Amino acid sequence: MLHPRIQAVTERVIERSKATRQAYLARIEEAKKQTRVRAGLGCGNLAHVMAACSSSDKDRLKADEQPNLAIINSYNDMLSAHVPYLDFPPLIKKIAEKYDATAQVAGGVPAMCDGVTQGRDGMELSLFSRDVIAMSTAVALSHDVFDGVFCLGVCDKIVPGLLIGSLSFGHLPIFFLPAGPMQSGIPNKEKARVRQKFAQGLVSREELLEAESASYHSAGTCTFYGTANSNQMLMEIMGLHLPGSSFINPYTELRDGLTGSAVELMLKQLIESKDANPIGEVVSEKTVINGLVGLLATGGSTNHAIHLVAMAKAAGVQITWKDMAELSEVVPLLTRIYPNGSADVNHFQAAGGMGFLMRELRDGGFLHNDVKTIVGEGLDAYTQEPVLDVDDNLIMSSNTGPSKVKWVPCPENSLDEEVLRPVSNPFNKQGGLQLLTGNIGKAVIKVSAVQEQHQTVSAPAKVFSSQAALQDAFAAGELNTDFIAVIKEQGPKAKGMPELHKLTPVMATLQDQGYKVAIVTDGRMSGASGKVPAAIHLAPEAVEGGIIAKIHDGDLITLDAPNGDLILHVSDDELAKREHVISHTEPTYGTGRELFAGFRNIVSSADLGASAFGLEE
Repeated sequence: MLHPRIQAVTERVIERSKATRQAYLARIEEAKKQTRVRAGLGCGNLAHVMAACSSSDKDRLKADEQPNLAIINSYNDMLSAHVPYLDFPPLIKKIAEKYDATAQVAGGVPAMCDGVTQGRDGMELSLFSRDVIAMSTAVALSHDVFDGVFCLGVCDKIVPGLLIGSLSFGHLPIFFLPAGPMQSGIPNKEKARVRQKFAQGLVSREELLEAESASYHSAGTCTFYGTANSNQMLMEIMGLHLPGSSFINPYTELRDGLTGSAVELMLKQLIESKDANPIGEVVSEKTVINGLVGLLATGGSTNHAIHLVAMAKAAGVQITWKDMAELSEVVPLLTRIYPNGSADVNHFQAAGGMGFLMRELRDGGFLHNDVKTIVGEGLDAYTQEPVLDVDDNLIMSSNTGPSKVKWVPCPENSLDEEVLRPVSNPFNKQGGLQLLTGNIGKAVIKVSAVQEQHQTVSAPAKVFSSQAALQDAFAAGELNTDFIAVIKEQGPKAKGMPELHKLTPVMATLQDQGYKVAIVTDGRMSGASGKVPAAIHLAPEAVEGGIIAKIHDGDLITLDAPNGDLILHVSDDELAKREHVISHTEPTYGTGRELFAGFRNIVSSADLGASAFGLEE
């Protein structure tokens, strides 16, 4: 039985999305009716498609009898999570050849690393890169000569951008292929401890760099549960990954076997069974709700309070922060992965992983089972986990590439209940995100990483227009008191909504010293943010006339996460007399920022997805 709250929110989303979803599905149906794309090409067009192909691939493309697969690749050799994608296209092409089909790298998309740009000017391009990736995906597929698509992406804005772009080709089957997390390095808790010590001036830069390098040390995603790994959870729980494939380490037999299995599965669906589910039908209202449930049950990245809104909108589905908050009231928190605990995603995988999590949520009434996925109908396959096959009794298999894979039932019980728990024994009966509302506006807070005694703070405001200004005040000894840091002019229109990652070590230090502290900002925090209560993504933002621009030093603010309140204790009459104070005078050029002036002018507010282009408004 589906939980009544899940049912009620779903029905509301379906009703709210009725017109936009029907319009989207109508476009998919129209695209399906079109003549098979390559059959309609002129000779000059087709010649360009296959000009650089091998003679055998040219013959296949000329015959136009078997599928031509697109590869959208975010590979670069600086971003650790995407380095493994160098080897994916040759493997995909090898398997396609086995089926007398073809595969082409249709295009690449940019993939920047927030870990490099944190606290730097380049971070102002980070959120906008999602929409650039969406457009790049559409450009790559605009040649309209493909029968199926593989999206290769892992990290923060890359996966949301790939999905938004893919949904503009919703009539095609589109699989997402993960690359997996790096092996565990030093414990994330130790990394955080060294960062705080450095902020206090107690360790050297050399010691800090040694700790950071011991954490981020090889190819694969960072192992904490930030936005990148939240992306992987979402793609699996929404049925866009092969079951159990999200958190298998790169350069392992199982990782390569899963990639091979995904390619073989799509080709069998296109050639033999003719039952490939198009991505526009896979991503439905119920699929989106499943994604929200997964995000809440795992204490996932706050960035998805923005990204999920934009991704859903690309499929004609309208969700709100209120939907998230109402689901969070009933969805149990089943994982403790750093920053919500001490374990990393490799520990989560070892404890039972996605198969255990999805089985518990589905059987507990928190997931819709009547959904389409890339492997078929329903979530049964997603309650299994992949292992290397040593015999021929395969549930799903690939006999191409370095190994065969089979799927077996996930563990009956969690192998470590400090990391992963059943629905019957959750870490918390409520999910990890909360909506805050009040006279300042509306914001979201990640409570799964904040201890209960820190979830309510009432203190005077200290107002800053940059995180650097707060750091300077800390260095000058001006923050040794209870206060709420108000960081304004960080929203999408002001600065492209950079993550304010450098606030965490400073504010965590003050909290550890016994001060009552919190953050209110129209910017973002890192996907790994936690520990200190932070009301983020505040809408309306300062430069749009938000009340945050009227807050003065010393004004009393209450952040009450359990009750969902964000209150500025200043009378309406007094607020009406105050002017909006905008001190943002920094240049918007350098590191490419001048190229995004148009984005800043048209971007929507955070609660509407912070998108620079409208989708199904």
